Amino acid sequence: MRKKIISTVSQEEIYPDQDWLNLEEIASVEITSEDGCHPIESALLSGCTSGWLAASPGEQTIRLIFDQPQRLQRIWLNFIETQQVRTHEYVLRWSSDGQTFQDIVRQQWNFSPAGETNEVEDYHVELQQVTVLELVINPDISGGDAFASLAKLKLA
Repeated sequence: MRKKIISTVSQEEIYPDQDWLNLEEIASVEITSEDGCHPIESALLSGCTSGWLAASPGEQTIRLIFDQPQRLQRIWLNFIETQQVRTHEYVLRWSSDGQTFQDIVRQQWNFSPAGETNEVEDYHVELQQVTVLELVINPDISGGDAFASLAKLKLA
């Protein structure tokens, strides 16, 4: 029998950094809160691995405001929860004028430390003239005291 051991390919290797927008250069960010040890930059900038964590429980908003209108073709999100059983929900929406928003997706995910701890979503979109991208996270739809988190957000 012939056998070959192969390594798994991570999402980071499938989608190299040169394909992604450099958010540090083209956008500012507004957030409702952040833990000092897990700032929003940790989820948005390449090379950072700790991700973002809210400073308080409950619904949180992350808003990217682009310096110039952008064309978006891919939105890649990664959420990780290894400690707590919970169902989170997020809404991803965009605006061309900064005032009116259109939903891209509303998604729920069940986290379980004994099972599913990592949610990766890769949305292929065709959005023109995006001035604001907004992510609203409800970390526990049952109303518990969970803290919202985001391991990584990438845009192309």
